[in-house]
Amino acid sequence: MPRILHTADWQIGRQYSRFAAEDAAVLSEARFAAIERIAELAVEHNCDAVLVAGDVFDAQTVSDRVIHRTFNAMQGFTGPWILLPGNHDAALVESVWTRARRLEAVPGNVVLALESGVIELAEQGMAVLAAPLVQRHTYDDLTAAFDALDTPESLLRIGLAHGSVQGVLAEDIDSANPVAEDRVQSARLDYLALGDWHGSKQINPRCWYSGTPEPERFRNNDAGNVLLVEIEARGAEPRVTTLPTARYQWLQWQRQLAVASDLDEFLRELEQVPADSVLDIALAGSINLADEERLERALAKAAGRLRSLQCDTSDLSIAPTDEDIAALGADGYLGEVVEDLRQRQSDDDKTARDALLILAGLLRDRETAGDVRQ
Repeated sequence: MPRILHTADWQIGRQYSRFAAEDAAVLSEARFAAIERIAELAVEHNCDAVLVAGDVFDAQTVSDRVIHRTFNAMQGFTGPWILLPGNHDAALVESVWTRARRLEAVPGNVVLALESGVIELAEQGMAVLAAPLVQRHTYDDLTAAFDALDTPESLLRIGLAHGSVQGVLAEDIDSANPVAEDRVQSARLDYLALGDWHGSKQINPRCWYSGTPEPERFRNNDAGNVLLVEIEARGAEPRVTTLPTARYQWLQWQRQLAVASDLDEFLRELEQVPADSVLDIALAGSINLADEERLERALAKAAGRLRSLQCDTSDLSIAPTDEDIAALGADGYLGEVVEDLRQRQSDDDKTARDALLILAGLLRDRETAGDVRQ
């Protein structure tokens, strides 16, 4: 029974400019590790071939070193790899693929599907019908050519493409690089391996998106997998198994803090986040100064434990209580300033909020320094 490992959207060379340099470097490195895990899974599950449905590279301009590292990461599986150009790494006249060949970086067991047509893997019992992108965007369905392609009756017909199944994915995806919803039927395919959608998604029993093996966005779309595809014989329905590959979880939260118990619940939730997480938080509402100090301590602690933590508190206002002001020793003129800043926040003055936090920090430092001198 032929076994295929279906993967796509490696996006090797992707930059993470929104993150701190240390985190960005680690997240980029995780994409190479994902390739190594794919090779290990191919061996573990005795796969006949690995099919990569486009966007191996994030851009045509990746460095020569990145090209070499990508192919080196594939060494763990010595069976055939079929790599299809996608919209990020289209098979242009001069492309990342032509550079890879000039660099002699492509191992003998790796097939670059740079032209539309059939790749016969007779020993593995399959014929791969490839529809590579030769430009970043096309408005023609390149898989239409599959309908007229002949393959030996003894071999499975496996389609490999990168694009958007029309009428199935979100409207903002259904544009360039279209794939007909009925392509499996019209081309008599046993399986159609797709890339472009970054989460694992079944279109029908014979057509799947594998998604990216390592998440790189804050989307709840089941990213971080590859697909093990087993097909008994021509015409038999594939058995598809999702195999997790993600090193890091990407989580995005929006939380409203209105009462003290909301903060307590948020801090409990924060403590339970796995260490291998990339967490993006947006907080809104209102808290007092004492709770704001608790929040900052908890966020600092979590930032040291998680892979990455980013927290937007611009919509979180500070409402000092009388106890807060007393604790700060903000009497006389300073008390008036605190009260003025508190009132300005009610007019949605973000500068007043920041000024209040700075002033509170200075007053706390003053109290701490006084304690030390005593």
